[in-house]
Amino acid sequence: MKTLILAAIRCSLMFLVTGSLFSARPAQAYTVTLRQIGSNVMATGSGPINLTGLTFRGNFFSNPVIAAQIGLIRTGPAAPGLLDGYRGCTGPASFGSGGFFNTTVGSGNPVGIGPIQFIFGGIFEPIITVPQGYVSGSALSSSATWNNATFASLGVIPGTYEWTWGTGTGLANQNFTLIIGRAGVPDGGSTVSLLGCALLGLVAMRRKLDC
Repeated sequence: MKTLILAAIRCSLMFLVTGSLFSARPAQAYTVTLRQIGSNVMATGSGPINLTGLTFRGNFFSNPVIAAQIGLIRTGPAAPGLLDGYRGCTGPASFGSGGFFNTTVGSGNPVGIGPIQFIFGGIFEPIITVPQGYVSGSALSSSATWNNATFASLGVIPGTYEWTWGTGTGLANQNFTLIIGRAGVPDGGSTVSLLGCALLGLVAMRRKLDC
């Protein structure tokens, strides 16, 4: 009887571990991922943005662009458009040494972050840019591609960069994250391999326990 109970507990733990490997990630704040896709560099962004804690700065006419040396990235349709700008976030001043590179193609919502120079004083500060009339907390999705480019040619440094704002009250989606992956490394390949090995081990354990 004791052996049967122990086997049941072990089987339950096995299913809990398996379930955790495949559980869906919770929704997260707006995140842009920059990847090397063949001979091109592609940025994809998604998630909501909570404007609480930011101050409306005005409208800006801009196009999708990347400029690592000043911490600027904007994605969306390749044609220039009118955006709403919000000030009040803090974060890295740069994510590399690259200059200005306009996107080749893009789609979705025009979204970005980057410094805007004040007319008086010549002060730069990061500005969150969103579609004109954007409603705080609404879902956003955007992309941009730089053809015939690499991380090196764009002058970006792989890593995770985050800009935050708000009063520290714990409100969700008060951050903008840029993830620059490793050029030439397939996304998720190692994760799939680890999952496969784990499942084989769990199956073998289950057979041994006859559960």
